[in-house]
Amino acid sequence: MTKHEHTSSGGRSRHGSGKWAWVREVLLIVAAALVISFVVKTFFFRAFYIPSGSMEPTLEINDRIFVNLMVPGPFELERGDVVVFRDELGWLGEAAEPETNVAQDVLMFVGLVPDPSSQHLVKRVVGLPGDTVECCGPEGRVEVNGQALDEPYVAPGAAPSDVPFEVTIPEDKIWVMGDHRNASADSRFHNERGAGFIDLGDVEGKASVIAWPVSRLGVIDSHHEVFDDAGSRAAE
Repeated sequence: MTKHEHTSSGGRSRHGSGKWAWVREVLLIVAAALVISFVVKTFFFRAFYIPSGSMEPTLEINDRIFVNLMVPGPFELERGDVVVFRDELGWLGEAAEPETNVAQDVLMFVGLVPDPSSQHLVKRVVGLPGDTVECCGPEGRVEVNGQALDEPYVAPGAAPSDVPFEVTIPEDKIWVMGDHRNASADSRFHNERGAGFIDLGDVEGKASVIAWPVSRLGVIDSHHEVFDDAGSRAAE
């Protein structure tokens, strides 16, 4: 009897230890996943969502994208790259504070879902520091350093620009435009008040992948070939 009781008690102990080991393993996996997600968000990629149609057809409303935080620096920013940048110039005005719950806050913190409160914009880089960008030239197209661009990413039916302009981009700045040219309040519309040039330091990164919805999953094309004849400048 004593031997039997001793054996039963030991079985319960081992069962309890095994159950705790399983729980501990799950907690370690979750903790590791959160740490990895946080590191990825901080140094490599970050999620954003698209709230407007200013980048159609490249990006559509409610697309979820991942942005490569290593562009610019250590990798170079190039003409044609689609970039996300902080709205330090007040293009968006004041935004209302969104309501979130604890679960959403945790997921935003580790970078698995975008932060709806952040003031960011997404546009395509058309000019780099030192470039001269104008529209519209004799061919009715945007020109960079005197070279007319054939822009396949511009929304069907939209003019290259309804707003005439000619600018030379200062050091450490870029000129950005939306692909849906007649529905994008971009560098053209803010240039008159001296807020058309985006500081390279305000660029969060290069939009690289559409992650959601699944039907639109894919790589975001920078169309670098469009700018082949405009010079070889790149911004670090």
